Amino acid sequence: MAPGQSDALVAGPSWEGWIAPPNYTGLPVLYMADLGPEVQVPEGAVVTLRFYGEVGALTLSETVSGRVEVPAASDLAHEFTVTQAGRIEVMGKNGRSWAFALAPDAKPVINATGAATASADGVMSLPFAASDDYGVVAGQARIELDLAAVDRRYGLALEPEPREAVTVALPLPIAGSRADFKDTLVEDFSEHPWANLPVRVTLSATDALEQVGESPALEMPLRARRFFDPLAGAIIEMRRDLLWSRQNAPRVAQLLRAISHRPGEGVFKRETDYLRLRGIVRRLEGYQAYGLSEEQRDEVAKAMWDFAIELEEGDIDTALTRMREAQERLNEAMKNGASEQEIARLMQELRDATDDYLRQLAQQARRDAENNPDQDMAENNLADPNAMQMTQNDLQKMMDEIQKLMEEGRMAEAQQALEELQRMMENMRVTQGQNGQGPQSPGEQAMEGLADTLRQQQGLSDQAFRDLQEQFNPEANRGESQGNEGRNGGQGRGQSHEGQGAEGQEQGQGEGQAGEPGQEAGEDARGSLTERQEALRRELNRQRGNLPGAGTEAGETAREALGRAEGAMEGAEEALRRDDLAEAIDRQAEAMEALRDGIRNLGRAMAEDRQQNRGQTGQAMGQPEGQQRDPLGRRSGANGQATGTDDALLQGEDVYRRAQELLDQIRRRSGEAERPAEELDYLKRLLERF
Repeated sequence: MAPGQSDALVAGPSWEGWIAPPNYTGLPVLYMADLGPEVQVPEGAVVTLRFYGEVGALTLSETVSGRVEVPAASDLAHEFTVTQAGRIEVMGKNGRSWAFALAPDAKPVINATGAATASADGVMSLPFAASDDYGVVAGQARIELDLAAVDRRYGLALEPEPREAVTVALPLPIAGSRADFKDTLVEDFSEHPWANLPVRVTLSATDALEQVGESPALEMPLRARRFFDPLAGAIIEMRRDLLWSRQNAPRVAQLLRAISHRPGEGVFKRETDYLRLRGIVRRLEGYQAYGLSEEQRDEVAKAMWDFAIELEEGDIDTALTRMREAQERLNEAMKNGASEQEIARLMQELRDATDDYLRQLAQQARRDAENNPDQDMAENNLADPNAMQMTQNDLQKMMDEIQKLMEEGRMAEAQQALEELQRMMENMRVTQGQNGQGPQSPGEQAMEGLADTLRQQQGLSDQAFRDLQEQFNPEANRGESQGNEGRNGGQGRGQSHEGQGAEGQEQGQGEGQAGEPGQEAGEDARGSLTERQEALRRELNRQRGNLPGAGTEAGETAREALGRAEGAMEGAEEALRRDDLAEAIDRQAEAMEALRDGIRNLGRAMAEDRQQNRGQTGQAMGQPEGQQRDPLGRRSGANGQATGTDDALLQGEDVYRRAQELLDQIRRRSGEAERPAEELDYLKRLLERF
């Protein structure tokens, strides 16, 4: 409407118009009568015009929509989308015209903001930042093998089988603006064939106009889990070679056979480890004889991965080694002035390794208590009542304090506290209940029952391994062959992993001493094995129904894991009925892994519940009560509490503040030349020491 015309004001506007920018821009709707002759709008803006009065008194002319078929210019209503620069003109009384230009819409910008890191369990984290003038709507990371940077030796000397690049979606803010944000890509690539190999990572972001902005390619190793157990590391390397090219299958089988050639020389901690590796080798060689397919290769690779994980995580000595190595790496990083990001990563690695060690320590304590109940009770009764008691919460607070010291740059104090933590952890002994007395909680009973189920499943798997070995080596039934000492592991004496008692021993003796009749005994045992697997599955179903922790995230996760274990047990039953021992062993391994997962999550649920009460108790068997000190040098009273306070370890920040004040005083006095030479010499020695 043209301003300044009184008749138009009296009659009201003869036309109205609005411009609605696209929703993704977040811009307001514009009233065209208020705009000047030149207008800049985003592409995709919708123009709406309304004409009033006699039809044909006002007409529309526009060149911004690019439409081929257009309605009559004299229509009373018009709506179209701006796709190009041009003009819009309302012709007639009080008409107006505007020159339209398209507002530029820049491509998104995305870049990594730091180096990729991996946690102790192999989860990679890659921080990034993204921005766009109107907001990012999608993002992804594309990972390609950097073949030119690969060390082409050994199993990697062959040309790799083609694999598509890995693409993973980038996380975007759920709430708030996506115009400028920072986030972290968190993914676990530990099982990928390119794990720890050189790759190129390209980050990309897409806006609403489907414009794509890419980051420069990052050349880096694909951060993933590393294995510290030598046998686990060797299996993972062979798995990588097998996934690199199926032509490596003969070499992989040959090397795995070489590793297991003399199982009695400290290579294997358990007999079942040897049997399991030989089972993997036989399966690989059997597949290879008829042409190894991709599905068969992936099946063998999965079995190798599961076995390596069990070797890495299933031993207390390995857990202690991981914890010590994590402590040493953190100590070296502090000494060498590593970056804050590196120290934070190493601190998290230490936390993870410590949690794993405590879990293994608790499992070992439970096994010792079950194997030697009288000895365990006696040790608990004779334990020093004044020995320092610690909860898992106390340990977390100690590590929190160490991290705080490092963040404040007080590295000397942090190193001292870390050394004290290391001494305490290596001297720790986990106790059961309260000095072996008192009833167990429902959670403890459930943990004990699941641990027993896991042991029974391991025993069934052990027997299935022996049955499988006897198929390939009938002489093994005599209990004389290398690496197999009778069906149930007792050098032909009938000792059982399953705890069958006298009956099982008698059965084992019969099998270990039989000749040809041993085959019939083996068939009977196989039928019994199927029945025992079914009974164990039913018992797990009962335990799952009575599991505590309902309603909590960890408790529900534990239930899901036990559901997977039950399904795997059912698969093992079916395989045993078909006499497919190799398949049964695989399903039993899946069941054991799911059981371990369920036990871990139940432990987390119990820990969350204990945080408000008392927590898992540990007893540091070190100095006498009168000489025990915490990492701050304070004397500890009963239950590990600092003397004169009601708090547990490391709860006095005033201690550090007072220490800093004393250090400042020493420095000030050492600079006062008028003081006696003896005093200055003493102050100098103090500064050199502290």
